[in-house]
Amino acid sequence: MAASASSRSKSAAKNSAPSSFTREQELLAYREMLLIRRFEEKAGQMYGMGLIGGFCHLYIGQEAVVVGMQMAAKEGDQIITGYRDHGHMLVCGMDPKGVMAELTGRRGGLSKGKGGSMHMFSKEKHFYGGHGIVGAQVSLGTGLAFANHYRGNENVSMVYFGDGAANQGQVYESFNMAELWKLPAIYIIENNRYAMGTAVTRASAQADFSKRGISFNIPGEQVDGMDVRAVKAAGEKALAWCRSGKGPYILEMQTYRYRGHSMSDPAKYRSKEEVQRMREEHDPIEQVRARLLRDKRATEDELKAIDAKVRAIVAEAAEFATNDPEPDPSELWTDIVL
Repeated sequence: MAASASSRSKSAAKNSAPSSFTREQELLAYREMLLIRRFEEKAGQMYGMGLIGGFCHLYIGQEAVVVGMQMAAKEGDQIITGYRDHGHMLVCGMDPKGVMAELTGRRGGLSKGKGGSMHMFSKEKHFYGGHGIVGAQVSLGTGLAFANHYRGNENVSMVYFGDGAANQGQVYESFNMAELWKLPAIYIIENNRYAMGTAVTRASAQADFSKRGISFNIPGEQVDGMDVRAVKAAGEKALAWCRSGKGPYILEMQTYRYRGHSMSDPAKYRSKEEVQRMREEHDPIEQVRARLLRDKRATEDELKAIDAKVRAIVAEAAEFATNDPEPDPSELWTDIVL
């Protein structure tokens, strides 16, 4: 999936070799990605049942990106992303019951039922949203990086956005400021090949997103976003770059979403064969599962037990989100500035 070295710009960084995982790291990656997958599958079911309203964007297929980056991060590093955000919340350690309850608009939701799928936050977990406006989180994430730079705390702002958002103007204003002031920001472009319903090749004059920082002297790297080991290796390099005071870094994660852009998108702009081929040949969870079994680091029964525990966590979250009371109308007047 990654471009060859000869086709890449001299301003782009050399691709990172995939990390070698210990058994514990493989199992951690497997559990975390599986939790996101099962959670999103359940969210899709609940949306179909009418329990979740409004917009709902699922992260199925892209799990290795946020899991690999979080495995490379340290306590204090921030995450900010767009509307395809459930996986990012879960990997931060936010309570699955609170995430699911927010999807159903309940009192126990992480935004008290007022934010829904696209707008959840947790200062405790260093998660700053969940943003519905395309590309808006990029300038906000740059602001988080400025705060880190000002305070001298060595934390890094990990700013996630998609290939569609990469064409927004505020993204390039942010790039300019971040490089000018050497801000510790990693711009993580989750290139899942389709912005809304339009293929990258039809909407982007430069489809190699790792090159988007060239005019600002920001290094970039293309990463196999379906391989959690490659993501972690690239994340470690980028984080070290930022912590050393060298400024921002761009990571283009070449990934793929299996579902439509949102739950209302039938995704007829691509073939079923294309999706099936990605599932069979590049699925991030199956890659880890196959390695664990091949290297005899886990048995089928052990992996089934992990899946059973994950399903139980998700079932508990769904039960809570279904039965938790809705917010009192007076909640409309809280958490606002008049």
